[in-house]
Amino acid sequence: MPTDSISAAAAGSWTLGDRTVRRMGFGSMRITANPDRDRAVALLRRAVELGVNHIDTAAFYVSPGGTLRVGTGPARYATELIRAALAPYPEDLVIVTKVGFGYDPVSGFTEALTPAQLRAQVEENLRRLGLDHLDVVNLRLGRPGPVPLAERFGALAELRAAGLIRHLGLSNVRPERLEEVTDIAPVVCVQNNYGLDAYREQDDFVRACGERGIAFVPFFALAGAGREAGASAEQGEAVQAVARAHGVTPQQVRLAWTLHQGPHVLAIPGTGDPAHLEANVAAASLRLTPEDLTRLA
Repeated sequence: MPTDSISAAAAGSWTLGDRTVRRMGFGSMRITANPDRDRAVALLRRAVELGVNHIDTAAFYVSPGGTLRVGTGPARYATELIRAALAPYPEDLVIVTKVGFGYDPVSGFTEALTPAQLRAQVEENLRRLGLDHLDVVNLRLGRPGPVPLAERFGALAELRAAGLIRHLGLSNVRPERLEEVTDIAPVVCVQNNYGLDAYREQDDFVRACGERGIAFVPFFALAGAGREAGASAEQGEAVQAVARAHGVTPQQVRLAWTLHQGPHVLAIPGTGDPAHLEANVAAASLRLTPEDLTRLA
Protein backbone atom coordinates (compact mmCIF):
# COMPACT_ATOMS: atom_id res chain seq x y z
CA MET A 1 0.00 0.00 0.00
CA PRO A 2 1.40 3.45 -0.90
CA THR A 3 2.35 5.32 2.24
CA ASP A 4 0.34 8.38 1.20
CA SER A 5 -2.86 6.28 1.37
CA ILE A 6 -2.25 4.89 4.87
CA SER A 7 -4.52 6.39 7.50
CA ALA A 8 -5.60 5.40 11.00
CA ALA A 9 -9.01 6.85 10.09
CA ALA A 10 -9.74 3.68 8.08
CA ALA A 11 -10.35 1.85 11.37
CA GLY A 12 -13.25 4.10 12.33
CA SER A 13 -13.69 5.93 15.63
CA TRP A 14 -14.91 5.46 19.19
CA THR A 15 -15.51 7.86 22.05
CA LEU A 16 -13.71 7.89 25.38
CA GLY A 17 -16.10 10.00 27.37
CA ASP A 18 -16.33 13.23 25.37
CA ARG A 19 -13.15 12.59 23.36
CA THR A 20 -13.27 10.89 19.97
CA VAL A 21 -10.37 8.65 19.00
CA ARG A 22 -9.53 6.63 15.93
CA ARG A 23 -9.60 2.95 16.70
CA MET A 24 -6.05 2.47 15.42
CA GLY A 25 -3.80 4.11 17.98
CA PHE A 26 -0.21 3.89 19.12
CA GLY A 27 1.36 2.37 22.24
CA SER A 28 4.43 4.25 23.46
CA MET A 29 6.16 1.64 25.64
CA ARG A 30 8.75 0.55 23.07
CA ILE A 31 9.94 4.02 22.07
CA THR A 32 11.74 4.41 25.40
CA ALA A 33 14.18 1.63 24.49
CA ASN A 34 15.36 3.41 21.35
CA PRO A 35 18.86 4.78 22.02
CA ASP A 36 18.31 7.45 19.35
CA ARG A 37 16.07 10.08 20.94
CA ASP A 38 15.56 11.95 17.66
CA ARG A 39 14.39 8.76 16.00
CA ALA A 40 11.82 8.19 18.74
CA VAL A 41 10.57 11.77 18.39
CA ALA A 42 10.31 11.39 14.61
CA LEU A 43 8.36 8.13 15.03
CA LEU A 44 5.75 9.83 17.23
CA ARG A 45 5.36 12.66 14.74
CA ARG A 46 4.97 10.16 11.93
CA ALA A 47 2.21 8.36 13.86
CA VAL A 48 0.23 11.60 14.05
CA GLU A 49 0.88 12.27 10.35
CA LEU A 50 -0.70 8.88 9.65
CA GLY A 51 -3.87 9.93 11.45
CA VAL A 52 -3.25 8.44 14.88
CA ASN A 53 -4.90 10.59 17.55
CA HIS A 54 -4.88 8.09 20.45
CA ILE A 55 -1.52 7.59 22.15
CA ASP A 56 -1.20 5.24 25.08
CA THR A 57 1.49 5.81 27.68
CA ALA A 58 2.18 5.36 31.41
CA ALA A 59 4.07 6.83 34.33
CA PHE A 60 6.20 3.66 34.33
CA TYR A 61 7.13 3.57 30.64
CA VAL A 62 10.76 4.39 31.19
CA SER A 63 14.01 2.81 30.04
CA PRO A 64 17.00 3.79 32.19
CA GLY A 65 19.99 4.28 29.94
CA GLY A 66 17.94 3.18 26.93
CA THR A 67 17.27 -0.33 28.25
CA LEU A 68 14.01 -1.78 29.47
CA ARG A 69 15.34 -2.43 32.96
CA VAL A 70 16.69 -0.62 35.99
CA GLY A 71 20.25 0.51 35.37
CA THR A 72 22.64 3.41 35.11
CA GLY A 73 22.42 6.32 32.73
CA PRO A 74 19.76 8.94 32.06
CA ALA A 75 16.20 7.67 32.24
CA ARG A 76 14.15 8.04 29.08
CA TYR A 77 10.44 8.56 29.84
CA ALA A 78 7.80 7.96 27.17
CA THR A 79 5.82 10.92 28.48
CA GLU A 80 8.78 13.26 27.98
CA LEU A 81 9.36 11.95 24.45
CA ILE A 82 5.68 12.53 23.65
CA ARG A 83 5.96 16.12 24.86
CA ALA A 84 9.15 16.72 22.89
CA ALA A 85 7.58 15.33 19.73
CA LEU A 86 4.05 16.68 19.83
CA ALA A 87 3.69 19.72 22.10
CA PRO A 88 1.90 22.00 21.53
CA TYR A 89 -0.55 19.14 21.07
CA PRO A 90 -3.09 18.88 18.23
CA GLU A 91 -6.59 19.60 19.52
CA ASP A 92 -7.87 16.15 18.60
CA LEU A 93 -4.97 14.24 20.18
CA VAL A 94 -5.98 12.09 23.15
CA ILE A 95 -3.21 10.89 25.45
CA VAL A 96 -4.21 8.00 27.68
CA THR A 97 -1.88 7.25 30.58
CA LYS A 98 -1.69 4.75 33.41
CA VAL A 99 -0.87 5.03 37.08
CA GLY A 100 -0.55 2.35 39.72
CA PHE A 101 3.06 1.51 39.00
CA GLY A 102 6.00 3.86 38.91
CA TYR A 103 9.74 4.09 38.45
CA ASP A 104 12.31 5.30 40.95
CA PRO A 105 16.00 5.50 39.95
CA VAL A 106 17.02 3.82 43.23
CA SER A 107 14.35 1.20 43.89
CA GLY A 108 13.27 0.61 40.30
CA PHE A 109 9.69 -0.23 39.38
CA THR A 110 7.27 -0.07 42.30
CA GLU A 111 3.53 -0.35 42.80
CA ALA A 112 1.67 2.76 43.91
CA LEU A 113 -1.14 1.87 46.29
CA THR A 114 -2.00 4.85 48.49
CA PRO A 115 -4.01 7.89 47.40
CA ALA A 116 -0.93 10.08 47.99
CA GLN A 117 1.22 7.87 45.74
CA LEU A 118 -1.41 7.88 43.00
CA ARG A 119 -1.77 11.64 43.16
CA ALA A 120 2.01 11.97 42.89
CA GLN A 121 1.96 9.86 39.74
CA VAL A 122 -0.84 11.94 38.23
CA GLU A 123 1.16 15.08 38.95
CA GLU A 124 4.27 13.47 37.44
CA ASN A 125 2.34 12.71 34.25
CA LEU A 126 1.08 16.28 34.10
CA ARG A 127 4.59 17.64 34.57
CA ARG A 128 6.34 15.38 32.07
CA LEU A 129 3.62 15.80 29.45
CA GLY A 130 3.34 19.55 30.03
CA LEU A 131 -0.43 19.47 30.56
CA ASP A 132 -2.85 21.00 33.05
CA HIS A 133 -5.15 17.98 32.90
CA LEU A 134 -5.04 14.40 31.63
CA ASP A 135 -7.59 13.13 29.10
CA VAL A 136 -7.81 9.57 30.43
CA VAL A 137 -6.07 7.91 33.36
CA ASN A 138 -6.18 4.13 33.73
CA LEU A 139 -5.59 2.62 37.16
CA ARG A 140 -3.27 -0.32 36.50
CA LEU A 141 -3.96 -3.12 38.96
CA GLY A 142 -1.38 -5.56 40.28
CA ARG A 143 -1.71 -8.22 42.92
CA PRO A 144 -4.34 -7.65 45.62
CA GLY A 145 -2.82 -5.37 48.25
CA PRO A 146 -3.67 -3.78 51.57
CA VAL A 147 -5.43 -0.75 50.03
CA PRO A 148 -8.93 -1.57 48.68
CA LEU A 149 -9.55 -0.95 44.99
CA ALA A 150 -12.45 1.36 45.83
CA GLU A 151 -10.12 3.58 47.87
CA ARG A 152 -7.55 3.81 45.10
CA PHE A 153 -10.11 4.43 42.38
CA GLY A 154 -11.87 6.88 44.66
CA ALA A 155 -8.65 8.89 44.99
CA LEU A 156 -8.49 9.21 41.21
CA ALA A 157 -12.19 10.12 41.13
CA GLU A 158 -11.41 13.01 43.50
CA LEU A 159 -8.71 14.23 41.10
CA ARG A 160 -11.25 13.95 38.31
CA ALA A 161 -13.67 16.09 40.28
CA ALA A 162 -10.86 18.60 40.84
CA GLY A 163 -10.29 18.88 37.09
CA LEU A 164 -6.88 17.18 36.90
CA ILE A 165 -8.33 14.14 35.10
CA ARG A 166 -11.04 14.12 32.47
CA HIS A 167 -11.94 10.42 32.37
CA LEU A 168 -11.02 7.21 34.17
CA GLY A 169 -10.34 3.63 33.14
CA LEU A 170 -8.91 0.38 34.49
CA SER A 171 -6.04 -1.79 33.32
CA ASN A 172 -5.29 -5.45 34.06
CA VAL A 173 -8.74 -5.86 35.58
CA ARG A 174 -11.12 -8.79 36.02
CA PRO A 175 -14.87 -8.34 35.39
CA GLU A 176 -15.77 -8.56 39.07
CA ARG A 177 -13.31 -5.83 39.95
CA LEU A 178 -14.86 -3.51 37.39
CA GLU A 179 -18.13 -3.86 39.26
CA GLU A 180 -16.46 -2.63 42.45
CA VAL A 181 -15.91 0.86 41.06
CA THR A 182 -18.79 1.61 38.69
CA ASP A 183 -20.70 3.51 41.39
CA ILE A 184 -17.65 5.67 42.20
CA ALA A 185 -17.05 7.23 38.77
CA PRO A 186 -17.72 6.31 35.13
CA VAL A 187 -15.24 3.91 33.52
CA VAL A 188 -14.62 4.79 29.87
CA CYS A 189 -12.11 2.05 29.01
CA VAL A 190 -10.68 -1.27 30.08
CA GLN A 191 -7.13 -2.12 29.03
CA ASN A 192 -6.17 -5.79 29.32
CA ASN A 193 -3.79 -8.29 27.79
CA TYR A 194 -5.75 -9.87 24.94
CA GLY A 195 -5.20 -11.08 21.41
CA LEU A 196 -5.98 -13.64 18.76
CA ASP A 197 -4.25 -16.43 20.64
CA ALA A 198 -3.82 -14.92 24.11
CA TYR A 199 -6.24 -14.62 27.01
CA ARG A 200 -9.25 -15.63 24.95
CA GLU A 201 -11.08 -16.47 28.16
CA GLN A 202 -11.86 -12.75 28.17
CA ASP A 203 -14.06 -12.98 25.06
CA ASP A 204 -17.23 -12.55 27.14
CA PHE A 205 -15.69 -9.61 29.02
CA VAL A 206 -14.84 -7.92 25.72
CA ARG A 207 -18.46 -8.23 24.59
CA ALA A 208 -19.79 -7.09 27.97
CA CYS A 209 -17.70 -3.93 27.81
CA GLY A 210 -19.16 -3.15 24.41
CA GLU A 211 -22.70 -3.61 25.69
CA ARG A 212 -21.96 -1.03 28.39
CA GLY A 213 -20.32 1.46 26.03
CA ILE A 214 -16.88 0.88 27.55
CA ALA A 215 -13.90 0.76 25.21
CA PHE A 216 -11.82 -2.41 25.38
CA VAL A 217 -8.16 -1.73 24.61
CA PRO A 218 -5.97 -4.83 24.26
CA PHE A 219 -2.29 -4.53 25.01
CA PHE A 220 0.21 -7.02 23.59
CA ALA A 221 -2.29 -7.78 20.82
CA LEU A 222 0.69 -8.48 18.54
CA ALA A 223 3.10 -9.99 21.06
CA GLY A 224 0.55 -12.31 22.67
CA ALA A 225 2.20 -14.52 25.25
CA GLY A 226 5.54 -12.91 24.38
CA ARG A 227 4.46 -9.73 26.19
CA GLU A 228 7.43 -7.35 26.71
CA ALA A 229 9.74 -9.67 24.74
CA GLY A 230 7.72 -9.01 21.59
CA ALA A 231 6.00 -11.20 19.05
CA SER A 232 7.42 -14.57 18.10
CA ALA A 233 8.56 -15.14 14.53
CA GLU A 234 6.34 -18.22 14.52
CA GLN A 235 2.77 -17.74 13.32
CA GLY A 236 -0.10 -20.19 13.26
CA GLU A 237 -1.02 -21.73 9.91
CA ALA A 238 -4.44 -20.06 9.93
CA VAL A 239 -2.88 -16.62 10.42
CA GLN A 240 -0.36 -17.26 7.66
CA ALA A 241 -3.04 -18.51 5.28
CA VAL A 242 -5.25 -15.45 5.81
CA ALA A 243 -2.22 -13.20 5.41
CA ARG A 244 -1.31 -14.85 2.09
CA ALA A 245 -4.87 -14.52 0.84
CA HIS A 246 -4.86 -10.76 1.45
CA GLY A 247 -1.23 -10.13 0.54
CA VAL A 248 -0.43 -8.75 4.00
CA THR A 249 1.70 -9.75 6.97
CA PRO A 250 0.57 -12.02 9.82
CA GLN A 251 0.98 -9.06 12.19
CA GLN A 252 -1.49 -7.04 10.12
CA VAL A 253 -3.95 -9.94 10.26
CA ARG A 254 -3.68 -9.96 14.05
CA LEU A 255 -4.39 -6.24 14.24
CA ALA A 256 -7.33 -6.54 11.85
CA TRP A 257 -8.71 -9.42 13.93
CA THR A 258 -8.44 -7.21 17.02
CA LEU A 259 -10.47 -4.45 15.38
CA HIS A 260 -13.06 -6.98 14.20
CA GLN A 261 -13.91 -7.89 17.80
CA GLY A 262 -16.28 -4.95 18.07
CA PRO A 263 -16.59 -1.24 17.29
CA HIS A 264 -15.54 -0.49 20.88
CA VAL A 265 -12.23 -2.38 20.58
CA LEU A 266 -9.22 -0.09 20.10
CA ALA A 267 -5.79 -1.18 18.89
CA ILE A 268 -2.62 0.37 20.33
CA PRO A 269 0.29 -1.48 18.68
CA GLY A 270 3.67 -0.16 19.69
CA THR A 271 6.96 -0.17 17.81
CA GLY A 272 10.22 1.71 17.53
CA ASP A 273 10.55 1.00 13.81
CA PRO A 274 9.10 3.47 11.24
CA ALA A 275 8.35 0.71 8.71
CA HIS A 276 6.52 -1.34 11.32
CA LEU A 277 4.55 1.76 12.32
CA GLU A 278 3.31 2.25 8.77
CA ALA A 279 2.47 -1.44 8.42
CA ASN A 280 0.53 -1.38 11.70
CA VAL A 281 -1.50 1.67 10.73
CA ALA A 282 -2.12 0.20 7.26
CA ALA A 283 -3.90 -2.70 8.99
CA ALA A 284 -6.69 -0.23 9.82
CA SER A 285 -8.00 -0.70 6.28
CA LEU A 286 -7.76 -4.51 6.23
CA ARG A 287 -11.23 -6.08 6.17
CA LEU A 288 -11.42 -9.74 7.07
CA THR A 289 -14.19 -11.85 5.56
CA PRO A 290 -16.54 -14.05 7.60
CA GLU A 291 -14.57 -16.99 6.23
CA ASP A 292 -11.33 -15.46 7.45
CA LEU A 293 -12.73 -14.96 10.93
CA THR A 294 -14.03 -18.52 11.04
CA ARG A 295 -10.64 -19.84 10.02
CA LEU A 296 -8.87 -17.74 12.64
CA ALA A 297 -11.30 -18.90 15.31
